[in-house]
Amino acid sequence: MRIAIVGQQDFGKAVLEAFLARGDEVGAVFCAPEKEGARPDALRAAAQAKGLKVHQFKSLRDPEASIAMKEAGADIGIMAFVLQFAPQEFVTIPKHGTIQYHPSLLPKYRGPSSINWPIIKGDTETGLTIFRPSDGLDEGSVILQKKTPIGPDDTLGSVYFDRLFPMGVQAMLEAADLVLAGKYTETAQDESQASYEGWCRTAEAKIDWAKPIDHIYNLIRGCNPAPGAWTTLNGKKLQIFDARKILFRRFADVPGKIGEVTAITPQSFNVVGQGGTIEVLKARFEDGKKVSGGELAQAGGITDGTLLGA
Repeated sequence: MRIAIVGQQDFGKAVLEAFLARGDEVGAVFCAPEKEGARPDALRAAAQAKGLKVHQFKSLRDPEASIAMKEAGADIGIMAFVLQFAPQEFVTIPKHGTIQYHPSLLPKYRGPSSINWPIIKGDTETGLTIFRPSDGLDEGSVILQKKTPIGPDDTLGSVYFDRLFPMGVQAMLEAADLVLAGKYTETAQDESQASYEGWCRTAEAKIDWAKPIDHIYNLIRGCNPAPGAWTTLNGKKLQIFDARKILFRRFADVPGKIGEVTAITPQSFNVVGQGGTIEVLKARFEDGKKVSGGELAQAGGITDGTLLGA
Protein backbone atom coordinates (compact mmCIF):
# COMPACT_ATOMS: atom_id res chain seq x y z
CA MET A 1 0.00 0.00 0.00
CA ARG A 2 0.98 3.65 -0.31
CA ILE A 3 0.66 5.59 2.93
CA ALA A 4 1.05 9.07 4.36
CA ILE A 5 2.42 9.21 7.91
CA VAL A 6 1.32 11.98 10.27
CA GLY A 7 3.14 11.88 13.58
CA GLN A 8 6.24 12.62 15.59
CA GLN A 9 8.94 11.32 17.91
CA ASP A 10 9.94 7.69 18.51
CA PHE A 11 6.51 6.15 18.08
CA GLY A 12 6.03 7.86 14.72
CA LYS A 13 9.49 6.69 13.67
CA ALA A 14 8.74 3.10 14.71
CA VAL A 15 5.46 3.08 12.77
CA LEU A 16 7.20 4.49 9.68
CA GLU A 17 9.93 1.86 9.87
CA ALA A 18 7.40 -0.96 10.35
CA PHE A 19 5.53 -0.05 7.17
CA LEU A 20 8.77 0.37 5.20
CA ALA A 21 10.14 -2.95 6.50
CA ARG A 22 7.31 -4.87 4.90
CA GLY A 23 7.62 -3.05 1.58
CA ASP A 24 4.91 -0.38 1.75
CA GLU A 25 5.46 2.96 0.02
CA VAL A 26 5.43 6.29 1.82
CA GLY A 27 4.07 9.20 -0.19
CA ALA A 28 4.76 11.83 2.45
CA VAL A 29 5.53 12.36 6.12
CA PHE A 30 3.91 15.16 8.15
CA CYS A 31 5.58 16.29 11.40
CA ALA A 32 4.94 19.22 13.70
CA PRO A 33 7.76 21.79 13.63
CA GLU A 34 10.28 21.42 16.44
CA LYS A 35 10.29 24.11 19.08
CA GLU A 36 13.32 26.36 19.18
CA GLY A 37 16.20 24.63 20.93
CA ALA A 38 14.49 21.22 20.93
CA ARG A 39 16.32 18.14 19.72
CA PRO A 40 15.51 16.95 16.20
CA ASP A 41 12.22 15.08 15.89
CA ALA A 42 12.98 11.36 15.55
CA LEU A 43 10.36 10.78 12.85
CA ARG A 44 11.49 13.74 10.76
CA ALA A 45 15.14 12.74 11.01
CA ALA A 46 14.42 9.12 10.06
CA ALA A 47 12.19 10.11 7.13
CA GLN A 48 14.73 12.55 5.73
CA ALA A 49 17.52 10.01 6.13
CA LYS A 50 15.49 7.67 3.92
CA GLY A 51 14.94 10.40 1.32
CA LEU A 52 11.21 10.72 1.98
CA LYS A 53 9.20 13.88 1.42
CA VAL A 54 8.72 15.61 4.80
CA HIS A 55 6.29 18.46 5.57
CA GLN A 56 6.29 20.52 8.76
CA PHE A 57 3.21 22.72 8.86
CA LYS A 58 2.50 24.85 11.93
CA SER A 59 -1.15 23.87 11.44
CA LEU A 60 -2.72 21.05 9.46
CA ARG A 61 -5.58 23.48 8.80
CA ASP A 62 -3.23 25.27 6.41
CA PRO A 63 -4.60 24.80 2.85
CA GLU A 64 -1.06 23.92 1.82
CA ALA A 65 -1.23 20.86 4.09
CA SER A 66 -4.23 19.53 2.18
CA ILE A 67 -2.46 20.18 -1.09
CA ALA A 68 0.56 18.24 0.17
CA MET A 69 -1.66 15.35 1.27
CA LYS A 70 -3.30 15.21 -2.18
CA GLU A 71 0.11 15.18 -3.82
CA ALA A 72 1.15 12.25 -1.61
CA GLY A 73 -1.34 10.02 -3.46
CA ALA A 74 -1.82 7.84 -0.40
CA ASP A 75 -4.16 4.86 -0.14
CA ILE A 76 -4.48 5.54 3.59
CA GLY A 77 -3.33 8.11 6.14
CA ILE A 78 -1.58 6.85 9.29
CA MET A 79 -1.71 9.11 12.36
CA ALA A 80 0.90 7.97 14.88
CA PHE A 81 1.22 10.13 18.01
CA VAL A 82 -0.28 13.38 16.73
CA LEU A 83 -0.77 16.44 18.93
CA GLN A 84 -1.80 18.76 16.09
CA PHE A 85 -5.50 19.05 15.20
CA ALA A 86 -6.17 17.34 11.87
CA PRO A 87 -9.36 18.66 10.18
CA GLN A 88 -11.68 16.47 8.14
CA GLU A 89 -10.71 18.16 4.88
CA PHE A 90 -7.19 16.86 5.52
CA VAL A 91 -7.78 13.33 6.89
CA THR A 92 -10.35 12.33 4.28
CA ILE A 93 -8.05 12.98 1.31
CA PRO A 94 -6.39 9.51 1.14
CA LYS A 95 -8.36 6.96 -0.89
CA HIS A 96 -9.34 4.95 2.21
CA GLY A 97 -9.30 7.85 4.66
CA THR A 98 -7.09 7.99 7.77
CA ILE A 99 -6.65 5.91 10.92
CA GLN A 100 -5.29 7.14 14.25
CA TYR A 101 -3.62 5.54 17.29
CA HIS A 102 -4.66 6.41 20.84
CA PRO A 103 -3.16 4.71 23.93
CA SER A 104 -6.35 4.03 25.90
CA LEU A 105 -9.53 2.02 25.55
CA LEU A 106 -11.69 4.75 24.06
CA PRO A 107 -14.02 6.31 24.96
CA LYS A 108 -12.24 6.16 28.32
CA TYR A 109 -9.34 8.53 28.89
CA ARG A 110 -9.64 10.79 25.91
CA GLY A 111 -6.97 13.44 25.99
CA PRO A 112 -3.17 13.85 25.93
CA SER A 113 -2.03 11.93 29.06
CA SER A 114 -4.10 8.83 28.55
CA ILE A 115 -1.41 6.43 29.77
CA ASN A 116 -0.66 8.22 33.03
CA TRP A 117 -4.23 8.54 34.31
CA PRO A 118 -5.37 4.88 34.36
CA ILE A 119 -2.31 4.08 36.49
CA ILE A 120 -2.80 7.09 38.76
CA LYS A 121 -6.44 6.18 39.28
CA GLY A 122 -5.59 2.58 40.16
CA ASP A 123 -7.09 0.87 37.10
CA THR A 124 -6.07 -2.73 36.49
CA GLU A 125 -6.47 -2.63 32.71
CA THR A 126 -5.79 -0.29 29.81
CA GLY A 127 -5.11 -0.68 26.12
CA LEU A 128 -5.03 1.04 22.77
CA THR A 129 -7.52 2.07 20.12
CA ILE A 130 -7.20 2.54 16.37
CA PHE A 131 -9.99 4.84 15.26
CA ARG A 132 -11.14 7.25 12.58
CA PRO A 133 -10.10 10.81 13.48
CA SER A 134 -13.02 13.23 13.68
CA ASP A 135 -13.24 16.92 14.55
CA GLY A 136 -13.97 15.92 18.17
CA LEU A 137 -11.12 15.05 20.56
CA ASP A 138 -10.54 11.28 20.26
CA GLU A 139 -14.23 10.82 19.42
CA GLY A 140 -14.14 8.98 16.08
CA SER A 141 -15.47 5.52 15.35
CA VAL A 142 -13.37 2.56 16.53
CA ILE A 143 -11.76 0.11 14.11
CA LEU A 144 -9.92 -2.09 16.60
CA GLN A 145 -8.79 -2.22 20.21
CA LYS A 146 -6.17 -4.18 22.14
CA LYS A 147 -6.15 -4.64 25.92
CA THR A 148 -3.32 -5.06 28.41
CA PRO A 149 -3.35 -5.46 32.20
CA ILE A 150 -1.87 -2.89 34.56
CA GLY A 151 0.01 -4.76 37.27
CA PRO A 152 0.10 -3.46 40.86
CA ASP A 153 3.69 -2.27 40.40
CA ASP A 154 3.55 -1.20 36.74
CA THR A 155 4.75 2.29 35.91
CA LEU A 156 4.07 4.63 33.02
CA GLY A 157 7.35 3.43 31.55
CA SER A 158 6.60 -0.28 31.77
CA VAL A 159 3.04 0.03 30.44
CA TYR A 160 4.05 2.20 27.50
CA PHE A 161 7.50 1.00 26.45
CA ASP A 162 6.96 -2.71 27.18
CA ARG A 163 3.40 -3.00 25.87
CA LEU A 164 1.46 -0.06 24.40
CA PHE A 165 4.34 1.06 22.18
CA PRO A 166 5.07 -2.28 20.44
CA MET A 167 1.40 -3.29 20.49
CA GLY A 168 0.51 0.05 18.92
CA VAL A 169 2.94 -0.32 16.03
CA GLN A 170 1.54 -3.75 15.18
CA ALA A 171 -2.05 -2.55 15.61
CA MET A 172 -1.49 0.21 13.05
CA LEU A 173 -0.26 -2.34 10.52
CA GLU A 174 -3.20 -4.64 11.28
CA ALA A 175 -5.79 -1.87 11.05
CA ALA A 176 -4.37 -0.52 7.79
CA ASP A 177 -4.55 -4.01 6.27
CA LEU A 178 -8.15 -4.46 7.44
CA VAL A 179 -9.21 -1.12 5.99
CA LEU A 180 -7.62 -1.69 2.60
CA ALA A 181 -9.06 -5.22 2.43
CA GLY A 182 -12.52 -3.94 3.38
CA LYS A 183 -12.60 -6.43 6.27
CA TYR A 184 -13.32 -4.04 9.11
CA THR A 185 -16.22 -2.50 10.95
CA GLU A 186 -16.49 0.94 12.49
CA THR A 187 -18.14 1.13 15.92
CA ALA A 188 -19.38 4.42 17.32
CA GLN A 189 -18.00 5.25 20.75
CA ASP A 190 -20.45 4.98 23.64
CA GLU A 191 -20.64 8.55 24.95
CA SER A 192 -22.18 7.38 28.21
CA GLN A 193 -18.82 5.72 29.02
CA ALA A 194 -16.65 8.61 27.86
CA SER A 195 -14.11 10.33 30.07
CA TYR A 196 -11.60 13.08 29.41
CA GLU A 197 -8.44 13.82 31.33
CA GLY A 198 -6.16 16.76 30.64
CA TRP A 199 -2.40 16.85 30.77
CA CYS A 200 -0.56 15.16 33.62
CA ARG A 201 2.08 17.77 34.25
CA THR A 202 3.96 19.23 37.21
CA ALA A 203 0.89 20.56 39.01
CA GLU A 204 -0.90 17.21 38.79
CA ALA A 205 2.20 15.27 39.91
CA LYS A 206 2.54 16.90 43.35
CA ILE A 207 2.42 14.39 46.21
CA ASP A 208 0.05 14.96 49.12
CA TRP A 209 1.43 12.80 51.92
CA ALA A 210 -1.90 13.04 53.76
CA LYS A 211 -3.54 10.91 51.05
CA PRO A 212 -3.95 7.12 51.47
CA ILE A 213 -0.74 5.30 50.70
CA ASP A 214 -2.30 3.52 47.68
CA HIS A 215 -3.13 6.90 46.12
CA ILE A 216 0.39 8.17 46.68
CA TYR A 217 1.97 5.04 45.22
CA ASN A 218 -0.29 5.11 42.17
CA LEU A 219 0.65 8.74 41.54
CA ILE A 220 4.36 7.96 41.77
CA ARG A 221 4.20 5.04 39.35
CA GLY A 222 1.81 6.83 36.99
CA CYS A 223 4.32 9.69 36.71
CA ASN A 224 7.42 7.51 36.35
CA PRO A 225 9.40 8.49 34.32
CA ALA A 226 7.48 11.64 33.34
CA PRO A 227 6.56 14.13 34.60
CA GLY A 228 7.92 12.68 37.86
CA ALA A 229 5.89 12.79 41.09
CA TRP A 230 7.36 15.33 43.46
CA THR A 231 7.43 16.72 46.94
CA THR A 232 9.58 19.35 48.64
CA LEU A 233 12.43 19.45 51.15
CA ASN A 234 12.89 22.88 52.70
CA GLY A 235 11.17 24.40 49.67
CA LYS A 236 13.34 22.51 47.15
CA LYS A 237 11.62 20.18 44.69
CA LEU A 238 12.40 16.48 45.11
CA GLN A 239 11.16 14.05 42.46
CA ILE A 240 10.47 10.41 43.29
CA PHE A 241 10.66 7.70 40.64
CA ASP A 242 11.20 4.06 41.61
CA ALA A 243 9.46 3.22 44.88
CA ARG A 244 7.70 0.54 46.89
CA LYS A 245 4.69 0.84 49.18
CA ILE A 246 4.54 -0.67 52.63
CA LEU A 247 1.08 -1.14 54.12
CA PHE A 248 0.23 -1.51 57.79
CA ARG A 249 -2.85 -3.32 59.10
CA ARG A 250 -3.55 -0.61 61.65
CA PHE A 251 -2.98 3.12 61.35
CA ALA A 252 -1.57 3.03 64.89
CA ASP A 253 1.27 0.83 63.64
CA VAL A 254 2.50 3.36 61.07
CA PRO A 255 5.77 4.86 62.35
CA GLY A 256 6.01 8.65 62.48
CA LYS A 257 3.69 11.35 61.23
CA ILE A 258 2.49 12.33 57.76
CA GLY A 259 5.40 13.25 55.46
CA GLU A 260 8.05 12.15 57.96
CA VAL A 261 11.17 10.32 56.80
CA THR A 262 11.95 7.02 58.54
CA ALA A 263 14.16 3.97 58.05
CA ILE A 264 17.05 5.40 56.03
CA THR A 265 19.36 2.78 54.48
CA PRO A 266 22.24 3.03 51.97
CA GLN A 267 19.69 2.18 49.23
CA SER A 268 16.51 3.98 50.24
CA PHE A 269 14.46 5.93 52.74
CA ASN A 270 10.81 5.70 53.77
CA VAL A 271 8.20 8.46 53.92
CA VAL A 272 4.97 8.20 55.93
CA GLY A 273 1.54 8.52 54.32
CA GLN A 274 -1.96 7.54 55.47
CA GLY A 275 -1.88 3.83 56.34
CA GLY A 276 1.69 3.07 55.35
CA THR A 277 5.00 4.28 54.02
CA ILE A 278 6.64 4.78 50.63
CA GLU A 279 10.12 3.37 50.27
CA VAL A 280 11.97 5.71 47.92
CA LEU A 281 14.40 3.76 45.74
CA LYS A 282 15.24 6.31 43.04
CA ALA A 283 14.86 10.07 43.24
CA ARG A 284 16.46 13.38 42.33
CA PHE A 285 16.50 17.00 43.33
CA GLU A 286 15.27 19.35 40.59
CA ASP A 287 18.83 20.47 39.86
CA GLY A 288 20.45 17.04 40.14
CA LYS A 289 20.67 13.55 38.69
CA LYS A 290 18.61 10.47 39.52
CA VAL A 291 20.27 8.55 42.33
CA SER A 292 19.29 5.91 44.86
CA GLY A 293 17.12 7.00 47.74
CA GLY A 294 19.94 6.38 50.18
CA GLU A 295 22.40 8.47 48.18
CA LEU A 296 19.92 11.32 47.87
CA ALA A 297 19.19 11.24 51.60
CA GLN A 298 22.87 11.47 52.39
CA ALA A 299 23.57 14.24 49.87
CA GLY A 300 20.47 16.22 50.86
CA GLY A 301 20.93 15.99 54.60
CA ILE A 302 17.78 13.90 55.07
CA THR A 303 17.65 12.20 58.45
CA ASP A 304 15.11 10.30 60.51
CA GLY A 305 12.38 12.77 61.37
CA THR A 306 12.88 15.05 58.34
CA LEU A 307 9.50 16.28 57.03
CA LEU A 308 8.79 16.36 53.31
CA GLY A 309 6.17 18.56 51.70
CA ALA A 310 5.89 20.77 54.75
